[in-house]
Amino acid sequence: MHHRHRAAFALAFSLAASSPQAFAADAASDADLRALVRAQAEQIRELSRRLSELERKQTGGSADPAQAQVAAAVADTREDELAVLQAQLAQQAATGGGNGDGSRMSWRRGAPEWRSSDGNLRFRPRGRLLLDQSFTRGSSFAARNLSGSDLASARLGAEGAFGPLGYKVEADFAGNAVSLKDAYLSFDTGLGGHEAEFYLGNKLKDRSIDGATSGVATPFMERNAVASVGGMQSGYFGLGLTAKLFGERWHASVAVTGDDAGNAGDSSDTVAYLTRAHWNPLKRGDGFVHLGGWYWYEKLGADVVSINKTSPIALGWNDQVRVSASSIANVDRDRAWGLELGGVYRSGWLFGERTERTIESDSVGAVRHKAESVYAGWLLTGEKPGFSARSGVWTPTRVLRPVEAGGYGALELAVRYDRYDFTDAARGGEGDAWTLGVNWYLNDWSRLMLNYVFWTTDNKVGAFQGADSGRTLGVRAQVAF
Repeated sequence: MHHRHRAAFALAFSLAASSPQAFAADAASDADLRALVRAQAEQIRELSRRLSELERKQTGGSADPAQAQVAAAVADTREDELAVLQAQLAQQAATGGGNGDGSRMSWRRGAPEWRSSDGNLRFRPRGRLLLDQSFTRGSSFAARNLSGSDLASARLGAEGAFGPLGYKVEADFAGNAVSLKDAYLSFDTGLGGHEAEFYLGNKLKDRSIDGATSGVATPFMERNAVASVGGMQSGYFGLGLTAKLFGERWHASVAVTGDDAGNAGDSSDTVAYLTRAHWNPLKRGDGFVHLGGWYWYEKLGADVVSINKTSPIALGWNDQVRVSASSIANVDRDRAWGLELGGVYRSGWLFGERTERTIESDSVGAVRHKAESVYAGWLLTGEKPGFSARSGVWTPTRVLRPVEAGGYGALELAVRYDRYDFTDAARGGEGDAWTLGVNWYLNDWSRLMLNYVFWTTDNKVGAFQGADSGRTLGVRAQVAF
């Protein structure tokens, strides 16, 4: 029995000696360590059981000296195995559940993340899956009353950092086609006593609230009218240089970009110049006020001979329900501005945006496209809205009681009004939409969404001319890590 007593004493001493380092590990590492302790404790119990069985047989009256020697050798072997296990457990506790070099792996927002012991090296995979179902009814045009499913986004990538130098690469596979989204290098530093970030590569542009927000963080299934109508000809993403500066209650950004990473290379890029800023004149623990504005200018490439804006109004999958601005020929430049006003208070939020885009044409002069969006929501389960006062964009909601921890997640109700106005053109259309939304956040990285849209359009061109209205119901299952 003395072999087992010595091993147990050594194990207890090792746990006591290593406990300060183990308690210093973060919550994710503590959970990993507890799982490791349980697994190794089970191994120790099994070894102890087998050792007891051998000792019982040995003391049960066996007079064979050879058998007694074998039993003693086996007992010594088991003692050595217990000592090895005890040493491994001590090493795990001392390194916070990581590898022997001090690095740690933890689970964060649905994916593993690796960090070096000093925190300077970091790596984590990224991905998203958005599955939609859409139903449209009530249109006077039968071709608009469609139902169908859609893989809105299927994206894989990775991000990491080497000290202040970071990187991110993501590719999207929606529509059975591969397209590169975020693909950039970043550098974090200080400038004039403020935090500064620089990006070189293909990146989502900082333009409007919804327009600058990732599609997995907006409170509705589709971005609002201001993001659509105030969008650049070169798209939501641009390949170029972006700089951001952050203060305690504000941020400002400037960017110079060309076409996105899908540029065919057969003509010169459209070159865009963009700036955006926001300010929180009131910021307290239970909420803040948001004021923002942005402006951009594009010098269109030779491959852009006309602009034909058609904004989706009944969620994204049904291409038949759009507001048409009519085609504008002989264009060489365009510009737009936007204003943002809103705020967050406890579990509620309210925002309004407006934009006006001016397209310069050699044949018809300046043509203006306008849009307004007003939207509000409330988290019934007490969470704070996922809106960043630092950068003025939507971020994932932090769920207080995730379902995997035995909770019921977070429930959010939202409503939005969108107005599309292309009537400055001779044959431009107009439309508006009311959207009711319900979001159930299972945890920080997955949610179920339901949107009900009541829309009206009045197009002057295309297959669906004249006043029309209808209803669209959309549901989405989303995982994003």
